[in-house]
Amino acid sequence: MTKAELVDEIASSAGISKTAAGKALNSTLDGIKKALKKGQKVTLVGFGTFSVHKRKARKGRNPRTGKEITIGAAKVPKFSAGKGLKTSVK
Repeated sequence: MTKAELVDEIASSAGISKTAAGKALNSTLDGIKKALKKGQKVTLVGFGTFSVHKRKARKGRNPRTGKEITIGAAKVPKFSAGKGLKTSVK
């Protein structure tokens, strides 16, 4: 499902315009991004939890040359599915 299809689904199920549904979806995603940028967790009960995971620096290999390189530490987003989401997918 693409973002446009999701906006269509939100608009039809909520009985609102596609423009309003698009704005609502964008503001929700922006809110999640801002919270993660601050290092906060975002928990949607029954759906899941978005969080930031710190990945340590590690060694890797350049696939083209085979030379060993160091991959720097990074912060990456992480999503853990909630119980409601897990059971609905089964």
